[in-house]
Amino acid sequence: MFYLVLKYALIGPLLRLMFRPRIEGLEHVPESGAAIVAGNHLSFSDHFLMPAILKRRITFLAKAEYFTGPGVRGRLTAAFFRSAGQIPVDRSGKEAGQAAIREGLGVLRKGELLGIYPEGTRSHDGRLYKGKVGVAAMALKAQVPVIPCAMIGTFEAQPPGQVVPRFQRVTIRFGEPLEFSRYAGMDGEKAILRAVTDEIMYAILGLSGQEYVDKYAAVVKAEETAGETEESGRPAPRRRFPRPPLS
Repeated sequence: MFYLVLKYALIGPLLRLMFRPRIEGLEHVPESGAAIVAGNHLSFSDHFLMPAILKRRITFLAKAEYFTGPGVRGRLTAAFFRSAGQIPVDRSGKEAGQAAIREGLGVLRKGELLGIYPEGTRSHDGRLYKGKVGVAAMALKAQVPVIPCAMIGTFEAQPPGQVVPRFQRVTIRFGEPLEFSRYAGMDGEKAILRAVTDEIMYAILGLSGQEYVDKYAAVVKAEETAGETEESGRPAPRRRFPRPPLS
């Protein structure tokens, strides 16, 4: 019930007003049955925009930090994500990754839509990074299609560090479903998981037009932060991004 109130009465109308989303390829999202929607991740707003425009309910695997923040703001954020049916994911190690896969498979077994960001974190610079293989493991184990999705313009609307989004038109673009029945029973093979993940990321890249980096986003971000700190001898400053022209 709270999910519907958020979508149709509170958050949904506000997001449509702020971002004036242009939707492309919505017909590729199945009207029923289990499927994975795999997208790029450019902004905190992504979590809310996609559910707001989809006809069906979608459950996202959200990072556990959204559920454990301190103070009043942290408790409100946790309550919001839980009420919206989002699942916390601990990203601290291999076992945590397996737990996330089990949670995702539970959603798919119920015939629902599962949303996932294969990069594992938001892009800190607007580029598309190497995907983690969890999305492939779930697609192969559950034998469900993967719908690639590209969020375009959300990085400019709400880049890292920007608390209040700017009024900026965005595009949400869905691609044709990818099916991997040819790999049935091979979900335990690392090379297959990597190949499937790369195919999904290539499809997202084709929709988004981003620059691609064949490294994990978290690794690149850590390397850049370490380099800036070493060069200056001081903690790296917070990045600021120019305000884009209104479209």
